[in-house]
Amino acid sequence: MNSKFNRRKFMLYGTAAMGGTVIINACTSSTPTTTAPAPNTNGIKVGILHSLSGTMAISEKSVVDAENLAIEEINKSGGVLGKQIIPIQEDGASDWSTFAEKATKLIDQDKVVTVFGCWTSASRKAVLPVFEAKKHQLWYPVQYEGQECSLNIFYTGATPNQQIEPSVEWLLKNKGKEFFLVGSDYVFPRTANNIIKAQLKALGGKVVGEDYLPLGSTEVTSIITKIKQALPKGGIIYNTMNGDTNVAFFRQLQDASLSADRYPTMSVSIAEGEIKVIGKEFLRGHFVAWNYFQTVNSPKSKKFVEAFKNKYGAERVVNDPMECAYVMVYLWKQAVEKAKTTDINAVRAAAYGQTFDAPGGKYTLNANHHLTKFVRIGEVADDGLFKIVYESKTAVEPVPWNQFVAETKGYACDWSDKAKGGKYKKA
Repeated sequence: MNSKFNRRKFMLYGTAAMGGTVIINACTSSTPTTTAPAPNTNGIKVGILHSLSGTMAISEKSVVDAENLAIEEINKSGGVLGKQIIPIQEDGASDWSTFAEKATKLIDQDKVVTVFGCWTSASRKAVLPVFEAKKHQLWYPVQYEGQECSLNIFYTGATPNQQIEPSVEWLLKNKGKEFFLVGSDYVFPRTANNIIKAQLKALGGKVVGEDYLPLGSTEVTSIITKIKQALPKGGIIYNTMNGDTNVAFFRQLQDASLSADRYPTMSVSIAEGEIKVIGKEFLRGHFVAWNYFQTVNSPKSKKFVEAFKNKYGAERVVNDPMECAYVMVYLWKQAVEKAKTTDINAVRAAAYGQTFDAPGGKYTLNANHHLTKFVRIGEVADDGLFKIVYESKTAVEPVPWNQFVAETKGYACDWSDKAKGGKYKKA
């Protein structure tokens, strides 16, 4: 494995959502476009910090495209405070120390007023000390494991109670009570599965097995054998594996005749782009949990999909992290306009309570630095997109400190009150 993506750093930092880490060359026609707009010196500079090379580029390039789409739209409509947004784009190169170095450069040398960036929790945790020490601000667009609430980060992806926990409830009601947990061997899957085990214990479900593979491993035969032994008559497979492991897993799952009707799998890191790589024929009938799908049938969603395809190509697809990235640029714009300045402290205060009519629904940015979210569960359909089988009636409030984990039960976050801050015990 590339030394830039070594296991030690993953064990140290973990990762939240790496469904797009499938290490396969995409065809040229669908390669994400990441060329930054031509430099301009008379505007407001913002940083874009994602992996444009290395293992994570396959996921993060598309997120960059979504951010640049939002910036282009805002600029065409007059910019922010009468000025154009100038994106300064840097490559984190799938290396966590590089992310920290580039964050420092964007803040100290480029003098950006905010940064949109990162995908993995590893990269986020690598840059967090930089943003905290320099009292700067990061906007982070990917679902993650929670258990964090920094003053210097706005999190626009889901917390576990907005993705993992409702998917477990749905499975218990619709698919059964026996679960086999499979995951990649580092922080996010293990944290997620600890939450799932606590939740199942509280709700009457049962974990019949749990197993992990090193990130990137394609040696999935042993896990499939264990699943068959633990669930001889069928049951639920909850999948927090990431990367190209999913390619081997779903193909061998089918080869072993563990079909979706008897062994439904719920994944939290497979989106529209990954289906293209793994193959829809191997995923048809299985389930995923996200907050947004390309198939959301709303005017805002259709407009987003159309705008993205018009800019980047009709063959491209959009997904949840891309929507989160697109939305966070607009939330920052709104906060700047309310504050009437790009001053970080003023913008942060103005961000609390901001709402946005997004492709996935109307969201509110809370004082705990997380967004309200609509929960959705999708079933992989014949066309390789998602048939939405569950959708929450209202947006779900974010809970950064998990309430199923004993160590954080009863804790919350509220940065609008200095006495409470990032972690306080609720009365």
